[in-house]
Amino acid sequence: MTRHPQRRLALALAVAAALSGPAWAQSAEAPAMATDAAPVPSAGLPFVVGDIRVDGLQRIGAGTVFTYLPVERGDTLDPAKAAQAIRALYKTGFFEDVRLSRQGNILVVTVSERPAINKLTITGNKDIKTDDLMKGLKDIGLSEGETFSQQGLDTVTQELTRQYNNRGKYNVEVVPTIGLLDRNRVDITITIKEGKAAKIRHINLVGNEKFEQKDILDSWESRESNWLSWYRRDDQYSREKLSGDLEKLNEYYLDRGYIDFSVDNTQVAISPDKRDMFITAGLTEGEPYTISSVKLEGDTVLPHDNVEKLVFLKEGQTFSRKLLEVTSDAITNTLGNIGYAFAQVNAIPQLDRDKHTVAISLQVVPGPRVNVRHIVFKGNNRTADEVMRREMRQFENAWYSQAAIDRSKVRLQRLGYFDKVDVETQPVPGTPDQVDVVYNVTETNSGSFTFGLGFSQLSGLTTSIQLSENNFLGTGNRVSIEASRNDYLQRYSFSYTNPYFTDGGMSLGYNLWWREFDNSNFNTASYSTTSAAAQMVAGLPITENDTITGLFGIDRNQIFAYQGSSPQEFVDYIDALGTRTFHAWRTELGWARDTRNDYFAPTRGMYQRVSAEIALPGSTVQYYKLNYQFSKYWPLTRHMVLNTRAELGYGDSYGSPVTRNICYTPGTYVDTNGDGTLDTYQPGPDPTVPCLPTSTDYNKTVTADGLPFFENFYAGGTNSVRGFRDNTLGPRGTALGSSLQQPLGGAVKTIGSLELIFPTLLDTRSARVSAFVDFGNVYRNADDFDVDTLRASAGIALLWRAPVGPISISYAIPLKSETDDEIEHLQFSFGGSF
Repeated sequence: MTRHPQRRLALALAVAAALSGPAWAQSAEAPAMATDAAPVPSAGLPFVVGDIRVDGLQRIGAGTVFTYLPVERGDTLDPAKAAQAIRALYKTGFFEDVRLSRQGNILVVTVSERPAINKLTITGNKDIKTDDLMKGLKDIGLSEGETFSQQGLDTVTQELTRQYNNRGKYNVEVVPTIGLLDRNRVDITITIKEGKAAKIRHINLVGNEKFEQKDILDSWESRESNWLSWYRRDDQYSREKLSGDLEKLNEYYLDRGYIDFSVDNTQVAISPDKRDMFITAGLTEGEPYTISSVKLEGDTVLPHDNVEKLVFLKEGQTFSRKLLEVTSDAITNTLGNIGYAFAQVNAIPQLDRDKHTVAISLQVVPGPRVNVRHIVFKGNNRTADEVMRREMRQFENAWYSQAAIDRSKVRLQRLGYFDKVDVETQPVPGTPDQVDVVYNVTETNSGSFTFGLGFSQLSGLTTSIQLSENNFLGTGNRVSIEASRNDYLQRYSFSYTNPYFTDGGMSLGYNLWWREFDNSNFNTASYSTTSAAAQMVAGLPITENDTITGLFGIDRNQIFAYQGSSPQEFVDYIDALGTRTFHAWRTELGWARDTRNDYFAPTRGMYQRVSAEIALPGSTVQYYKLNYQFSKYWPLTRHMVLNTRAELGYGDSYGSPVTRNICYTPGTYVDTNGDGTLDTYQPGPDPTVPCLPTSTDYNKTVTADGLPFFENFYAGGTNSVRGFRDNTLGPRGTALGSSLQQPLGGAVKTIGSLELIFPTLLDTRSARVSAFVDFGNVYRNADDFDVDTLRASAGIALLWRAPVGPISISYAIPLKSETDDEIEHLQFSFGGSF
């Protein structure tokens, strides 16, 4: 039988007050009293309590009852105190029934405990995550181990129904089930049948004569069901969303001067099956108002003429609420940046409804000029204050500047040390012209020891071990040690960078690395290298968004190219120099500008970088390489972002070409297994050995000129022109005695892309879907460049920052290709750390 605690409490108090029943207090459906506790007649009160006994306890200790019971031994119990005692015990929420009775001079408290929740299960929910639901239930006391309350369960059921209704699901069913267990415990199962979301089938505006309905509804979040609704979900009805849309409707007319505009009524109808919604809004447009005058009044602080330049409303214009807000924000931001943190602009309109004009008075109230007393950092348990303070653009004992405070927050966010950065200004008590600026941060793991596994079609399986720390010992310095291996590469490296080597923000770092690289497994011409380098890298910020970088280092590179397997022009290049070992004194200068709003998933802003790499005089080969990268994000709508991307590269040697005559004997193919097939190439004698006068060998002239082949640019694949196999675009060559065409790369690279990104398609920041058009190619030199030979492709792509690492998948169809191009429609790569 269902019990009602509130009804029982009221009745019990009434009985205790009247002293006319068989007991002082009992529930409406109280069970029989203990046999040793006889009912107390009214003549039995008041009496002095000699002792107190509690009956009916199962899980709750008697001490808990005594803690809340406002009666002690030696107290005189009267009707008022009895009612107070019952009220106090009911208020704890532990009991379903509470009764008081007397046995001699012993006060007997008989209780019936509410059951405890043994297990709480939620099933059927998809729109709302189980973890979020459990957290919400715990906040209201409905969780495992807590005391069960039927009223609380009913409240949860109603709230869940409301939450799903707000998501447009009006046929949702929330069914709680209570299972009784021994020892006064219950299991609760909440079964949710979400059903289908109700879709908006029709939106009708009544009374709009000046503007077309489709123009008015263009900015609404609520839309009639359309072909894009499957991912936008804009056709799902929500009361909150409609409320926001009606506010946008009001703004639409106010921005166009209709000050008298009003929404007279709103009707929302739902179909009998609760699947279709119909919205009707009746409105009165009124007439547009013209600005008759604009006056700037009050203490503008700055010269009046300077502040007037920030007023975008002009006499004779049609009134616009948006321009009024822009004007107000411009003035308050300008004053806020010179210390007036609490500046206000009060717009006072005077309407002439007969002439449909409005006179606007802008009252500037600057308030006190505010000085920043202290900048405080909270939550940085590991990162030193100094590391955070050097990113500040707002300084202590300086005038308050909102722009500087906001910029400081952005710089902290871009460090990568913090999950979250919040900033607040706290007035100094008793000092109206001072504030403290507090940055609250949540630190994230900025370092890792990882064992990595990855796979791509180009590199195959990649294994790596890396120890990295971007915030070494909380100093902000970066340290990394890495070892990796895949089908074509072995690499070992160490790097260290101090981003604030000087107080002015100059960075200084060092790189050491060694690698073995087998190009034959890299979709390029067949040769291999063993190289090592030591480098010093420096960077100097020149503005908030611009940085100049420099590199100086020395490296050693051994090239292994052989006649019969490597392209002949590569072999000739090495023969011309007479060495397989190349030393280089290398320097690189670069400039970069980055205004993107997010490092991982930007939706606006630009990144561009120009760099020049030079092998200095004294190197085995003297050459240079120029690179330019450009990427700009254009927000088209709330759902679409256009990324335009370009990459250009050019390289050449400087100085005189190297020409050499060598004694050259071609190799031959031989039959090694006796099957009649010439299957093994045997090279001729070493070409560096001089020809003997009687030799039948012949001399050959070879030349080393232009960009060294091992520094060539390559194109094609996931990072350049998708749809073509990695590194296979551009010039091709053959080995001596072979007809196999091998990609050579080139000294000129041109890559471009137009990519339409749908950032909200998957409703997560960690994944994005895009449609793209790529184009580009590489050329031997600038003279070979020809627009007609550019390759192009189009397709779709998915980029997902999964827990196991970044996953990139693309499917592309070549739009422009040649018969010898290597096509690869589906391309992917993934990798991660464990």
